[in-house]
Amino acid sequence: MHTKREFIRAIKENEGIIYKVTRLYTDSTEDQKDLYQEIVYQLWKSFSSFKEDSKISTWMYRVALNTAISNLKKEKRKGTRVSMDHFLLDQIDQVDSAMEERITLLYAHIQKLNIVEKGIILLHLEGKNYDEIATITGFTATNIGTRLGRIKNKLRSQINK
Repeated sequence: MHTKREFIRAIKENEGIIYKVTRLYTDSTEDQKDLYQEIVYQLWKSFSSFKEDSKISTWMYRVALNTAISNLKKEKRKGTRVSMDHFLLDQIDQVDSAMEERITLLYAHIQKLNIVEKGIILLHLEGKNYDEIATITGFTATNIGTRLGRIKNKLRSQINK
């Protein structure tokens, strides 16, 4: 039986996973906060069933990605919403460094990928190897290699346009 203290420690140690998934699968700060809460809730609900046959970070990625994808599907059924963040960004002075601009551009192109591709590239950017990505996503390591090659080509062509 896992304790509340263990859960809080796991969340604090791996919080970056949740933030990265929420940033990738939402358009606004409010949606990110909502998705963050939903992911933590889903992690809490399933924490007692975590069997430690994989790393806690692998399990958290799996739950976070599944929650984000499920949430995205629910949002699509509700209809289109307009994010106020895009309007606010236009008003902010250009003070970001060149690196921040590149990261923002990369995330904008990643946003255009389909839901599975987003998850795979996120895990790749996190430094996960093919076997780890396969464990998290349920695909084979060979399939991950093929998909990553296609995703990288897709991103290159988007960026070069």
